[in-house]
Amino acid sequence: MALPEWFYPGPPGGWTADMLDHLPPDAPQHVELIDGSLIMMSPQTLFHLYTVELIKQSIKPPAHLEVLREMTVTLGLRQRPEPDILVVKRSATTSMRLTSFKPEDVHLVVEVVSDESRERDRTTKPIKYSNAGIKYFWRVEEEGGLPVAYTFELEPTVRAYVPTGIHRKRLQTTIGFDVDIDLTLGQRPA
Repeated sequence: MALPEWFYPGPPGGWTADMLDHLPPDAPQHVELIDGSLIMMSPQTLFHLYTVELIKQSIKPPAHLEVLREMTVTLGLRQRPEPDILVVKRSATTSMRLTSFKPEDVHLVVEVVSDESRERDRTTKPIKYSNAGIKYFWRVEEEGGLPVAYTFELEPTVRAYVPTGIHRKRLQTTIGFDVDIDLTLGQRPA
């Protein structure tokens, strides 16, 4: 059995952000670009699905912002991660054919951790998001069948995230607007 073309190593020097829009039709639906390498997303768990939907539906931004899911952010030539949830400037949603946002248009990124993405979500992505100047970052992990949200805000002089809280059962914080999410809704105990 021959493997699809996208499965083989990329071009010399690695993949670039613009190449993601030109993958063949048989490529996986969700692919990220980290350090010039394509990262295929594994099938999501029910926990992941419920948590992403809960957070997306619960964030009520002001009119100039919009909550989206599973869109990429072009952080550089060889960096185009796909957060689970983004809050972006409404003015950046200029075309229905848009496939990626610029970091300056992103207000918040949320990563819901999966077994296969744990290291990227805890270490790699936060560094890349903070270096790009994205103001808010949340990492959500499973604990006893329920989400736990770790929230961070960018400290601009060092371009690094500082923790603003660990939220169990209820995520109450301010990210330029108030957020209040009951993290127990829609979840089933482990």
